[in-house]
Amino acid sequence: DMVSRCIPEKAYAEQWDTDTLQEDAARVLGLQLPVKEWAAEEGIADEEIRERLMKESASKMAAKTANYGTELMRMAEKSLLLQLLDQAWKEHLLALDHLRQGIGLRAYGQKDPLNEYKREAFDMFEEMLNNLRETVTSVMCHLELSVDADELAAMEQAEYANQEMHETRSDPAFADNAGQGMHPAAVMQPAGSNVLSAATDPADAPPGWVLDEGLGRWVDPGDPETWGKVPRNAACPCGTGKKFKHCHGKV
Repeated sequence: DMVSRCIPEKAYAEQWDTDTLQEDAARVLGLQLPVKEWAAEEGIADEEIRERLMKESASKMAAKTANYGTELMRMAEKSLLLQLLDQAWKEHLLALDHLRQGIGLRAYGQKDPLNEYKREAFDMFEEMLNNLRETVTSVMCHLELSVDADELAAMEQAEYANQEMHETRSDPAFADNAGQGMHPAAVMQPAGSNVLSAATDPADAPPGWVLDEGLGRWVDPGDPETWGKVPRNAACPCGTGKKFKHCHGKV
C-alpha cells in the first residue's frame, strides 16, 4: 500500500518518504493531510500513520454515504468495480499473451520457461489486483454524484429487471413448458416445494392465496414458506408495498 511504499519496514524515520506519501494521499484519497507533521511526532510508527490514513479515508467515505445515501453509493461502487475489473482483466490477458510469446527464450539462460512463466504471471496478477484496488479507491474518493429522483428510480428498475432476468431464466430442458404460457419463474420451481405456479387454476388455489404478478406464481401473503425465491428488489409478497429487501428480506 501507500504507506509500505513510502515507509519501508524497519527503516529509520529519516528514511521515510513523507513527501511522496502526502502527495499519494492527495492523489488517491483526495485528502490534504499533515503527513509530514505526523512523521515528525516523537515515537510515531508506520502503523500509526497507516491507521490515521485509514481513519481519515473512512470518515470521508462515511460522509459521502450520508450525503448520497447507502443504496446509491453501493450501486456506484458495483458499477465502477465491474467496469474497472473488466478493463484490467483484458489488459492482464493481453500482457500474458506477450509474456507467453517470449518466455521460451529464457531457456537460453538455463532457466525453465514454464517456471518462469508461472512466477511472472503470478507477479503480474498481484500487480493487477493492487492497481485495481488503488484505482477503485481513488475514483470512489473523488466521486461526485448528481442523480435526481427520476434517474435513481430508473437505475433501480434497470437493476431489478437485470436481476430478475438472471433469476427467472428457464433451463432449455423446460422450453416446451415455458412456451405454453407459463411464467419462467413458475417453470423453475423445485419439485416438492410449497410454491404454486401461475398455471394453477384459481379454483385449485387454497383459500387466502393470491396470484403475485411480479413473481408469476400463487402465494399466501401470510406464509413466507409459499413465496419461493423472491428477488431483493421485487415487491414483498406480504402486501405491504415495500421492496422485499426492506421488508421480509431485510438482513
